[in-house]
Amino acid sequence: MQGLQQMMKSFGLALVGTMHPRMMWLSLRPFLIVSFLWSCLIWLVWAPALEILSTFLTTSMLTSWIQDGLVWAGFENARVWIAPLFFVMLLIPMICISLLVFIAFTTVPAIVKLVSRQAAYQDLEYKNGGSLLGSLFYTFWSALICLVLIMLTLPVWWMPPLVAVLPPLLWGWLTMRLMTYDVLARHASAEERDFLITKYRWPLLSMGIASGLLGAVPTFFWASSALALVLFPVVSFVALWVYSLIFVFAALWFCHFLLAALKDLRREELDKSLIVETRVIESELPYHG
Repeated sequence: MQGLQQMMKSFGLALVGTMHPRMMWLSLRPFLIVSFLWSCLIWLVWAPALEILSTFLTTSMLTSWIQDGLVWAGFENARVWIAPLFFVMLLIPMICISLLVFIAFTTVPAIVKLVSRQAAYQDLEYKNGGSLLGSLFYTFWSALICLVLIMLTLPVWWMPPLVAVLPPLLWGWLTMRLMTYDVLARHASAEERDFLITKYRWPLLSMGIASGLLGAVPTFFWASSALALVLFPVVSFVALWVYSLIFVFAALWFCHFLLAALKDLRREELDKSLIVETRVIESELPYHG
């Protein structure tokens, strides 16, 4: 119950904090950088990638039935748009994961620094339980696992009710993994981080899934709308900024929740140590019955 109350309180603080101009800039900066890099890459590989993918979809025994089935169902022009559609579906997870990883490295530390300056967290001691090398390994290992799971489950993403279940679960798991490590890397020790992740596993996963559900809205429109396919560059830029804003909100949410949980943990440990010291002192005092 305490975890639920703290989760709702942190949600409100994150919602208010997201509206701050500094947070808007922190969501805009990674969006601009990632959009520029992916735009250059897509411009370079779009034509050859479509040619390769079209050949694969037509000749491969694993995928040729998709086009045949669409033509049989009455979509005579399926061979024209099936390759671009598949290419967009492959790009979406990679773009989203790259944006989340970029935010985890560049934006989350700035958010933690800003939040930790607030009066509620100013007295938290830095124990530096995480490191840049540890963050690199943790981030890329988590992103690799998520990417493999996405590629394995992508063919069934659009089958109800899996379309409403799989993307939020995957984004939620990855968001929880990245945010918990990076938020606690500076303030908590490794032991404190492991304890908090274990104690609040379900609230943290719920927060990640809630963030994933928010991110599933632009994902669904991005990958399923014919208009999104035609206007892919424009729609992708808008969707990326929405993703970036959601990830910044998630970082604020995890930051408020975990720093408050860390503060409570240390206060409980201090109270326990004081009780133990008091009992030791009382046992050493002479008895004057």
